[in-house]
Amino acid sequence: MTAPALIPVFPAAAILGQDDMMQALLWNAVNPRIGGVLVRGEKGTAKSTAVRGVAALLPYVEVLEGCLFECGPEDEDHQCAQCGLCEPPRPVVRRQVKVITLPLNATEDRVAGGIDFDRAIRTGRRVVQPGLLARAHRGFLYVDEVNLLDDHLVDAVLDAASSGENKIEREGISFSHPSRFVLVGTMNPEEGELRPQLLDRFGLCVEIEAISNREQRVALMVQREMFDLDPLGYINRFGHESEILSRRIEIAREILGQVRLSGRLRSLIGEMCQEALVAGHRADLVIEQAAKAVAALDGRTETTAEDIVRVAPLALRHRRREGAPPPPPPQEQQPDQAPPPPQEDNPPEQDHEHDNEQPEQKPSEDAQGAENDSRESAPEPPEGGDEPQSEPREDVLEKVFEVGETFKVKRLTTPKDRTFRRGSGRRSRTRVSGKQGRYVKCTMPRGTRDVALDATLRAAAPYQSRRENTAGLAVVLKPEDIREKIRERRMGNFLLFVVDASGSMGARGRMAATKGAVMSLLLDAYQKRDKVAMISFCKSEARLNLPPTSSVELASRMLAELPVGGRTPLSAALAKSHEVLRAHLVRDPSARPIVMLITDGRSNVSIGGGKPLDETLTLAQKLALDGRVRFIVVDTEDHGIVHFGLARRLAEALNAEYLRDNDLKADTLIDIVKGESD
Repeated sequence: MTAPALIPVFPAAAILGQDDMMQALLWNAVNPRIGGVLVRGEKGTAKSTAVRGVAALLPYVEVLEGCLFECGPEDEDHQCAQCGLCEPPRPVVRRQVKVITLPLNATEDRVAGGIDFDRAIRTGRRVVQPGLLARAHRGFLYVDEVNLLDDHLVDAVLDAASSGENKIEREGISFSHPSRFVLVGTMNPEEGELRPQLLDRFGLCVEIEAISNREQRVALMVQREMFDLDPLGYINRFGHESEILSRRIEIAREILGQVRLSGRLRSLIGEMCQEALVAGHRADLVIEQAAKAVAALDGRTETTAEDIVRVAPLALRHRRREGAPPPPPPQEQQPDQAPPPPQEDNPPEQDHEHDNEQPEQKPSEDAQGAENDSRESAPEPPEGGDEPQSEPREDVLEKVFEVGETFKVKRLTTPKDRTFRRGSGRRSRTRVSGKQGRYVKCTMPRGTRDVALDATLRAAAPYQSRRENTAGLAVVLKPEDIREKIRERRMGNFLLFVVDASGSMGARGRMAATKGAVMSLLLDAYQKRDKVAMISFCKSEARLNLPPTSSVELASRMLAELPVGGRTPLSAALAKSHEVLRAHLVRDPSARPIVMLITDGRSNVSIGGGKPLDETLTLAQKLALDGRVRFIVVDTEDHGIVHFGLARRLAEALNAEYLRDNDLKADTLIDIVKGESD
């Protein structure tokens, strides 16, 4: 049995529950070619405890003492010969496998490595400073909340994990070093998802949750208390089980190269991946390597179908894609059912008159919605006639529609600009005034004290022959040589939803689909750390139903209870939008709000006594003058034989992106707010 670490580690053999997570970690410890494991679940479910417990079971590794890249004797001939960073002699020492934790606020230099500023100034040479990927070599790299990590850092970690090598290409440095480690990422799905491209790079995916059995929860508390009171005694208590497990891992590593997989089983893997509709072939390779690890851990040199069935769910869980739904069956007409009446091009008013002639027939929901639409939300003629505007009725019955089906939205961003901002989030890439983020270019000093050494040295180089060097420095710097870094990172946005809740939205399920799309965007905004607000307008006023917030629970409750009915005070909605935007921009002048206006454009209630449509277009033109705000108009009008196109005119006045209502039911809804590619 391996000796305990200097810092006592809770033994892996004592962890209760979480069998899938423990098995996935053991398989990766035996065969790192699996590609790591992503653990999805709640906080406080022993994720980091399990990783450290498994690492403590592994045999000690031999490393060159003082090596900055954790090289072993086998790397000395080719890696250390060209490195030149370590001071000889380098005796071989044995140590426990390391678990390196990657913090969320780490910079790219800290993760991948960069230039050693101190040595560069003293010696005049570009010297590499290793990062966390070097320290994790031959060990574990633990990334907590990997879904909250900046994408460029996730890319660097996953590239090194898949290739076994880390390449440093920045600030005049071109250097590579071995970086073979077992990658363990954890995340809470409620706080946001990884991009599918990054999600696929994890070999296995495990879903975990808190133990629901009361007896096991009590036992967990007792065991943790015993460990805290006497760590070494508790470790020795599970010494026999830990020794058996450690020996199994050691034997499995030795026989892994002898494990074989038959062609019949490879066909089974291909069939399972094909049925899961996975993209690419990484899932096939992961299942193959994981099945070999299972066989080796059991002391076998031949894999079985049971091994494949055992590992396949963990390899396919985060790669499985849903197929297209089958087309609905044709509706057969019942023998006693009368044929449908012929379609006529009558206006809605004539249809309602025909309905009124048969009071004993109960109208359907769609007909009722259309009736409220025509009676309470009849639009002004597009050209603005001379008919007097009637007073809106306040006694119209309201109806609450359920929230329609939600969907996974695509990336929502805003175009980059030159403004420096402070904040957090995961939405749009912007320049930041702090030291967090990716170094993209340099500038003259701005007071951040984030020195760009490469640019500073380039600025000072032409003048070295004329500068006095009394201190024997390799480079003599002057204040005018200093350059600072410009960094970029992602931040949240402010999303304002302006939803038409008039009677016209109740026809043909418009409001249910609209609520589903808005709910999808609200969930995505919560994951990206955005602030959201919602305005609804009906009858004679516009109301701020949801003040700026990040609470998806409050937003979903408000959206589910939003009623529909009455006329369409569109100009009041624009005025209320201006009020909310002005308050937000006063607090944060550098903000870039996005306003999504979902309506059919049928303005029939004014706030100033003029023609409603003209008043609406005038207000829209004034709102469009603020270049910080981006408007999107989603047209919910039925584009049949007769339609007015009022929403398109509104979009032109707002200088907004225009979208028709049928895109509300698909992922393409987010394409309208997708900014320039990063």
